[in-house]
Amino acid sequence: MTNQLAIVTGASTGIGYELAKCCVAHGFDLVIAADEPEIMQAADSLRASGVKVEAVEADLATEEGVDKLYAAVGGRPVSALLANAGRGLGRAFLDQDFDEVRFVIDTNVTGTLYLVHRVGREMRDRGEGRILITGSIAGFMPGTFQAVYNGTKALLDSFSYALREELKDSGVSVTCLMPGPTETEFFERADLMDTKVGTEKKQPAAEVAKVGFEAMISGDAGVVAGWKNKIQTTMANLLPNTALAEQHRKMAEPGTARSSQH
Repeated sequence: MTNQLAIVTGASTGIGYELAKCCVAHGFDLVIAADEPEIMQAADSLRASGVKVEAVEADLATEEGVDKLYAAVGGRPVSALLANAGRGLGRAFLDQDFDEVRFVIDTNVTGTLYLVHRVGREMRDRGEGRILITGSIAGFMPGTFQAVYNGTKALLDSFSYALREELKDSGVSVTCLMPGPTETEFFERADLMDTKVGTEKKQPAAEVAKVGFEAMISGDAGVVAGWKNKIQTTMANLLPNTALAEQHRKMAEPGTARSSQH
């Protein structure tokens, strides 16, 4: 009897690595991917549990990278797809390098949707499968000084619920995990370490992953990780976008780390 197979992207560190650990604990074999060599070390530590783990270093912002990941599946049916790879980018939009802007869009949106399209079709044809998409509570609010990132997450949050409805009688479930700020390398990579959100205490990645994984296994539509984030998303539905954009400035404007310590 072979184990079921799960794909986890962005699995070298953070939420993705913790999601991969949840899959291992649940008895899945894994194909994990990230755009950095650390994915190989992640695979070594996951293999210690005795499951099969294939690691792919690929740029998931490109169709070629996604194709490379898909080729590693080797035709096996995919029982679970945990599409978690994502990038952030801080600072004012007009001060950002446009190549970096495009990389955020291509990683978070284009690569994610292309992977979901490829794997999702195969799941639908088989009549079974689970898809977990890592969206964000950032998708509920205009992201002043993270304008593009929040926009990509708004798309993913919305897309997840729409795809779920399209697949409702197909045997394939779609779940959206919406974390708030989480203890990962995200903030350093996004150049947000001089901001309030970059320097304040955050939710542990293992906690976020567990909430998301359990929601996927239960076939839930979506889950916001953490009670503080649940309150924030409720408020986001009540407040006008102008107020939300102003609120976001206080968290993400460069230099806010210093003023928040007084």
